[in-house]
Amino acid sequence: MMAIMHDEGEGPGTLEDQVRAAGGELLIARRFEGDPFPGRLEDYDLVVSLGGPMNVYEDRLYPFLKEEADCLGEAIERDQPVLGICLGSQLIARALGAEVKKSPARELGFGEVKLTAVGWRDPLFRGLPRRLTVFQWHEDMFEVPRGGALLASSELCPHQAFRYKNALGLQFHVEVDEALITEWFSYSREKYSVMKRYQELKHDLARESQTILQNLLRVAGGRKTIQHN
Repeated sequence: MMAIMHDEGEGPGTLEDQVRAAGGELLIARRFEGDPFPGRLEDYDLVVSLGGPMNVYEDRLYPFLKEEADCLGEAIERDQPVLGICLGSQLIARALGAEVKKSPARELGFGEVKLTAVGWRDPLFRGLPRRLTVFQWHEDMFEVPRGGALLASSELCPHQAFRYKNALGLQFHVEVDEALITEWFSYSREKYSVMKRYQELKHDLARESQTILQNLLRVAGGRKTIQHN
């Protein structure tokens, strides 16, 4: 499995723990440092594109964004399992020709997303309730690619998760853990309130994250396209 990082402070978080627990190997490509992709993308059973502080359309400042979108598009065409988180979800949408634009509202902190009827039946969210508490930090929003399915929404942002074949886009941070929260809010006046809320929610967040990531690994291990009914 390969995780693509776009910023030093946005690592794989709980994803790495899940991969290790499953006996897998996780390689990291630090694109912001100029790392090439280790080996060929098609050799990985799962490719994960993580978050980042940049906007998906800032190619002139971050030339690696277009290259990554092109590579993700090629992986998706091969029906290779791909996961995008926050910026990564927007890169997947871009690769599939969908627009990425300003969200109706900026979301920062813990909030609720609701699974759509399709999302509730999707293998990615199997075993979870219709309403999930998640961590958000974004001001942009993807449009659902043509041929894709909307899996989740929130009150402030209608597009929170989508699937296109075996490509999964999550606008929220399913990988968040205590270390990431501490890193992101280390100099913020909201640090203590956010950490307090995290401590209140951490068991539910861990259970939701574990379920989603285990479902994802199960789908990735099957290497077959999931069809929506």
